Amino acid sequence: MNTPMKFEPAALLQEARDKTGLTDFGDPAFEEGLAVFCNALETDARLSDFGRQLLHQKLIELLTNRLGIEDWYRRHPEIEDEVIEAPLVIVGLPRTGTTLLQRILACDPQFYSMQWWETRYPVPFPDESVECPTRRLEQARAEVKVMIEAMPKLLTIHPMDADQADEEVVLMEHSFVAALNTYGHVPSYLNWLAKTDERSAYRHLKRIMKFLQWQKRQRGIVAQRWVLKAPHHLLRMHLLLEAFPGVRVIQTHRDPIDTIPSIASFLHTLWSIYSSDASKPAAGAEWSDLMARALRHTMAVREQAPEQFFDVQFIDTVKRPFDVVRDIYAFAGLTLTPESEAAMHRWMEANRREDRGAHEYSMEEYGLSEAQLKRDFADYRARYVEPYRR
Repeated sequence: MNTPMKFEPAALLQEARDKTGLTDFGDPAFEEGLAVFCNALETDARLSDFGRQLLHQKLIELLTNRLGIEDWYRRHPEIEDEVIEAPLVIVGLPRTGTTLLQRILACDPQFYSMQWWETRYPVPFPDESVECPTRRLEQARAEVKVMIEAMPKLLTIHPMDADQADEEVVLMEHSFVAALNTYGHVPSYLNWLAKTDERSAYRHLKRIMKFLQWQKRQRGIVAQRWVLKAPHHLLRMHLLLEAFPGVRVIQTHRDPIDTIPSIASFLHTLWSIYSSDASKPAAGAEWSDLMARALRHTMAVREQAPEQFFDVQFIDTVKRPFDVVRDIYAFAGLTLTPESEAAMHRWMEANRREDRGAHEYSMEEYGLSEAQLKRDFADYRARYVEPYRR
């Protein structure tokens, strides 16, 4: 009988070195997060043997990517000269139209965006050039196909597509100061994260963005600024504004009563990939608490920099998306060309929501109740939900 593999930071680091022949992981700030996460996987996560294998592979990929990124910077020091202009960043609870808005805006060539394949494989494979990333793209497409076939429910929750814009939060995993709780119930890691200075995660995100921007320019893609999207920033809004001076933030809104149970279902679906003993009530409690704290934090930060934020109601994104897009461009001082708007219309027609199945779940199975959600999100609902009831 095979002994289950252990998550030992020193062994993982050595395996990544042996695999690549490289030794420089860059900023050592990631090492504490790696150690805490490894311990949480052993003590908290109740991983299956299959889940252990998947997460071992995941950690090695993150570490080899760190080595690869530093190697590319060493061989091409001009990457450091890439300028990241103030981005447009979409934030909001999941299930509030953030993906839809990001992918519509990504149709405009004035924006850089990171496709899912780039977040999955930010470092060129040894047998491909920067100018022609065919192997990375093909592998990412094959992975998405396998994921959808193995767990069709994923597609009802989030429109997986290797070729379309996706969240930068996957890149932040390389810092090990990130939303790693999507892989399992790891409360000890989350407790550590809540007490940690997360600036290293934003420094490393910016470092990878420079690398991706440099790669894009080698492929002839030249834009003015990035359009980013991640609910993760809601609990770190002060760091987002600090890391990207002049950033413009689009915050999407929808009643947490409608979103939190859906997000809990998504989190439990992800946990179930790695554990045969994933708890639905734990997923509900964790996500409800995290998002309540996140929204309170962002509300507080907004009071200090109100001019950097623009609000979008989910119902408006669904019912009149192009009015919303024009309002966003006006807020950000950008020009929407007829060509870009036509591209957005074509994208909307090709990506209709009704082409995906319904996401079915109940609030109660995740240990949630309407009364509890109204209580925990009272201030947010009073400001951003109740005044917009129609």
